[in-house]
Amino acid sequence: MSRGLDQDDARLLADCDVDTLRASGPGGQKRNKTESAVRLRHRPTGIIAIAEESRSQAENRARALRRLRKLLALRLRAAVDPEEAPEAVVACIGRKGRLDVGQRDTRYLPCVAAVLDVLASHEGVLGDAAKQLGVTTGNLSSFITDDQDVMVEANRLREHFGLRPLRP
Repeated sequence: MSRGLDQDDARLLADCDVDTLRASGPGGQKRNKTESAVRLRHRPTGIIAIAEESRSQAENRARALRRLRKLLALRLRAAVDPEEAPEAVVACIGRKGRLDVGQRDTRYLPCVAAVLDVLASHEGVLGDAAKQLGVTTGNLSSFITDDQDVMVEANRLREHFGLRPLRP
């Protein structure tokens, strides 16, 4: 199953049920009278992303799409070749041989998904995953723990295999 990380917004949105609703909370009369909040349900996976911070439905739709992409990268696992590092990770390894990609970089989510795929294929063992990826265990650990959402998903994988959680 494709994660949809490489799809443009229109194609990803076509795979979703889109609901608009009134956002709750502070924001004045306009917020309570308009349906500016957006909830996306990805039909192939059932994953839901919501955005309601803005009074603009268009801004909330864009936020919900970004959140959905991240959730797809975090929660969907794919089989990996045990002999080599996935291309998405290789593209994120800098000149010093370290995973070096910022969260705003378009390569970030595909890299996160590939790292979690490799970690899952090694039953959560960080050292074995790092060896396959061609990076140090410390670098891999830092990459995972730098993003709270990635760390939570990695720890969920590790817990499934009976391993202790990673700490920041």
